[in-house]
Amino acid sequence: MDSCAPNNFGASQKLVALAQQLRQYKPPPIPFDDDNKEQKLEESAGKLVSQLGFAESVTPVAQQPPERFRPKRAAVLICLFEGDSGEFRVILTKRSSKLSTHSGEVSLPGGKADETDANDAETATREAKEEIGLDPSLVNVVTCLEPFLSKHLLRVIPVIGILSNKKDFNPSPNAAEVEAVFDAPLEMFLKDENRRSEEREWMGEKYLIHFFDYEMNDEKYQIWGLTAGVLIRAASIVYQKPPAFLEQNPKTKVPRVVKKDTKMP
Repeated sequence: MDSCAPNNFGASQKLVALAQQLRQYKPPPIPFDDDNKEQKLEESAGKLVSQLGFAESVTPVAQQPPERFRPKRAAVLICLFEGDSGEFRVILTKRSSKLSTHSGEVSLPGGKADETDANDAETATREAKEEIGLDPSLVNVVTCLEPFLSKHLLRVIPVIGILSNKKDFNPSPNAAEVEAVFDAPLEMFLKDENRRSEEREWMGEKYLIHFFDYEMNDEKYQIWGLTAGVLIRAASIVYQKPPAFLEQNPKTKVPRVVKKDTKMP
């Protein structure tokens, strides 16, 4: 069974059209670099909230034969619904301020795959239920995007699902993990408004990290790192246009051996 097989569902005409469009999406292949066959890569167990995250196809660390690069797998849910003004919106979470790592940061629902998960879609929807009480039966998965690599070299699969009726979803966040559940317009991740970027360097190569400032119900949120990277890509695919700003990814070679504590800065 396809890990992101679409379901039939009843929804607005706009959501139905979006589902049909996304079902045609094919992630780009991940290239191999045969000159690096001797490199041995070992994954590190990272968090899904990461300061950094790039599409795997543009990240040289992944340009290895499959038998050389076997990172742990995870999935996040990009749950889209139609807003009151007809715009596409995405459900996001703010992590609990009591967590020891990445406290108070914005993320997409998701987590590491369990051995019992049938596919990436099941991982993403299971984690969304555990984190925010989103019933998987309300989410109609239509496609998966290409894998992203987190700062700790965790392979993260973005799964796009459609919530046909937002009123059916009554958030019940897991207080141990999630402080708030909110939503944002997907198209904002293509705009240069309320956005800034920082240039970083890794092994002599420069790249950009994007930060989006968003306010809802008098609450201010900052969306950045892996979450921002995934949403920029998702918005580009949904709206079929590139962002209004430069995306700059690292193009450097990786070290000969990537150990368990190796990470991108």
